Amino acid sequence: MTASELREAELADNLSVVQDRISQAAVAAHRNPDDVTLIVVTKTFPVSDAQALYRLGVRDFGENRDQEGSAKFPELPHDSRLHFQGQIQSKKLKSIVTWARVIHSLDESKHAQIMADLGASQEIFVQVSLDLAVGRGGVAPDELHDFLRDCISRLRLNIVGLMAVAPLGEDPSTAFERFAVIHQKAKSEFPQLRFLSAGMSGDFEAAIAAGATHVRVGSSILGHRAPAT
Repeated sequence: MTASELREAELADNLSVVQDRISQAAVAAHRNPDDVTLIVVTKTFPVSDAQALYRLGVRDFGENRDQEGSAKFPELPHDSRLHFQGQIQSKKLKSIVTWARVIHSLDESKHAQIMADLGASQEIFVQVSLDLAVGRGGVAPDELHDFLRDCISRLRLNIVGLMAVAPLGEDPSTAFERFAVIHQKAKSEFPQLRFLSAGMSGDFEAAIAAGATHVRVGSSILGHRAPAT
């Protein structure tokens, strides 16, 4: 087998394991596995890996940087869905809205205004902070209602759900259960918040148990660092 064939076989094996784990976690939570969208996080990995994953049936890819996402977008089939999940920078938004079908990390009013001015129509998740840690991003829970109202009612952005990352040092199950309560409270007033984006390689099963509809998995499928190119 060639190096590319070996890599695709490795990705196929890893992907199958993760898909099985997602199904088992969903069934254990009395949920339909089809209601959980797997986003394979391809940040720092070459477009050849994303293309191999596409051949294996993956359609949702996660990127953290505009430079990578904008470069991979033209190299993937048109039915691919690229998800931007990194920290938003104002100067990058004009580019991000051209390639990202979904944005998972909106947490600042100035970015919401820029997106509205750009006519952004893609699906958007508002990131919620579960620990208020500096540098990790997210809207504080007690400020979430006003932020959502501004994004939805005034700016008319297509807000479809909430996103969060489990705090460092906290049991993910506890964190995601708390997040699920925040989500249900917000959804009672804003019913368009259908989705919950939570869970990564180390904790996606706990996120699914708490109701996550989108999980963002990278290293469990692609490995812990990009292969040499």
